[in-house]
Amino acid sequence: MREKTGSFDLAQTLDCGQCFRWEKQEDGSYTGVASGRILNISEQNREQALDDPFWRNYFDLPLDYGKIRDDLSAGDAALAQAAKYAPGMRILNQEPWEALCSFIFSQNNNIPRIKGIVSRFCAGFGESIGEGYYAFPKAERVAGLCEEDLAGIRSGFRAKYILSAARKVAQGEIDLESLKTAPLAEARDRLMTIHGVGPKVADCTLLYGLHRLEAFPMDVWMKRAMRTLFPGREPESFGRYAGIAQQYIFHYSRNNPELFEAR
Repeated sequence: MREKTGSFDLAQTLDCGQCFRWEKQEDGSYTGVASGRILNISEQNREQALDDPFWRNYFDLPLDYGKIRDDLSAGDAALAQAAKYAPGMRILNQEPWEALCSFIFSQNNNIPRIKGIVSRFCAGFGESIGEGYYAFPKAERVAGLCEEDLAGIRSGFRAKYILSAARKVAQGEIDLESLKTAPLAEARDRLMTIHGVGPKVADCTLLYGLHRLEAFPMDVWMKRAMRTLFPGREPESFGRYAGIAQQYIFHYSRNNPELFEAR
């Protein structure tokens, strides 16, 4: 059954740190690029926009998040509170290669700077798709570059990591599509053969790029949240939708820092 789009919130989904190619416009709408397609979406036009099967899948509309929220929240007051804070959040179906690169760029970085790097990366090495927008650069194109070529995007130490990723993907050493069905630990280990990719970037790629909804990225905020709100619990305890639970917890914790004061 199609879930009503009323349970899908644009701001909660696009401003939660899982993607870096969407910008809020002055009129409150969002404009972004995915898989070489441009979309401007708002509360006013979203029903029409989401009639397109591509965008319905991208925003994960077929999955019943209402039931998942109820199941995750049952008997868990802390998680129920986190889920209640952003009930309209969804995990996007992003391109695996784009997600991998984006989260390599995210290392020791903040969202505005990540967006700037990604934007310059696309403008410099992606194909123009019109209206001043560019497709995400293909791994094969990036694999032929050197660190000096990437100097203009101002990604710093991350440039060499991007090149390592591009070469492994372009040469078939890492088959991103196969990681969608590989055992989670094996998929994580494969991603971590890329120079500069550790557990956090690997799990972000798994969750946000490969839609492995059981993946549970851990950063400073999440480690603090787990210690404070879920002491003694492991990510696996949240089950097959641990990644959705993680996103609720992360967003709630990041926007409520008072939870951790004097602790």
